[in-house]
Amino acid sequence: MKPLYETTIINTGGRQGAVYSEDNIFNLDVAKPAALGGDSTTATNPEQLFAAGYSACFNSALELALEQDKVEVEKSEVKATISLLGDKENGGVKLAAKLEVAIEGLDDDKKQEYVEKAHQYCPYSKAIKDSIDVEIVVL
Repeated sequence: MKPLYETTIINTGGRQGAVYSEDNIFNLDVAKPAALGGDSTTATNPEQLFAAGYSACFNSALELALEQDKVEVEKSEVKATISLLGDKENGGVKLAAKLEVAIEGLDDDKKQEYVEKAHQYCPYSKAIKDSIDVEIVVL
């Protein structure tokens, strides 16, 4: 199947390096967070990058679901929290996600309905289905 869009990001140095696109439009330093033994820094980390992508993707899916049904809202906001957890199964680490979704201008039942539609449509939600724990809180 022909991709609708694709992008490539390159990493050098793992958590103590950089991530950049081939055209250098995207270029960020990456550092281990202080909570994991790194230095305090303004560099990003893989968990922040995942949270940024997931929140933007999920909110886009939500807006698309609303648009398809011609439902107008004042504002939608998705806050993604990505956690790095110890993995008892193999002694490594694993991810967990929490999405907090706020939609201004809808009643609670409709909010829940559209958040569920977004979760079914969002490519990030599909990609991590059954592989990491995802908690969704509708505000």
